[in-house]
Amino acid sequence: MSDLHERIVQLVTSHAYQRRAEPFRLASGQLSHDYIDGKLAIAHGDDLCWVADAVIASVSSSFDSVGGLTMGADAIAHAVAMRASCRWFSVRKQPKGRGLDKWIEGAALHSGVSVLLVDDVVTTGGSILMAYEKVRATGASVVAAVTLVDRGDTASAEFGKLGIQYESLVNYTDLGIERIGPARPAPLRV
Repeated sequence: MSDLHERIVQLVTSHAYQRRAEPFRLASGQLSHDYIDGKLAIAHGDDLCWVADAVIASVSSSFDSVGGLTMGADAIAHAVAMRASCRWFSVRKQPKGRGLDKWIEGAALHSGVSVLLVDDVVTTGGSILMAYEKVRATGASVVAAVTLVDRGDTASAEFGKLGIQYESLVNYTDLGIERIGPARPAPLRV
């Protein structure tokens, strides 16, 4: 484990992780006792800079813009944009309904723009995949997706099907928590 990876795992476990006696419902609809608030992990500027540096280091392609679904992606996107000297954007959960009624705020995305998608905590990838769809609708190309924490394997598999690099800085095995996602098939017995 690299020093940067170790530091980010420690950051998540000390600031963002709670084991709860009573299960709670995740955005994916599944239940868990393990609560992770990615925004707490990066609430201090120095910690956010460490995460931004790790995100940049994990990506093998160059990118012009960075962003994802508000609000999980916002702080990370802003920090990466500052550290990588690129543009940031934010994908709304729904258009504002007035003004220009846009899905995407910040950098203008269009054909020829290469995008890095980010998010704080991913369970099944619904939010980051929604951001992917909205970005692709602009004509921009997504070159990679990076999350602070991934609680399962679903997002990785989905981005793999799309041929897009997907990385998580911290995953469920790093945290020693139960994997969230579709049930794995039982092993065949012969």
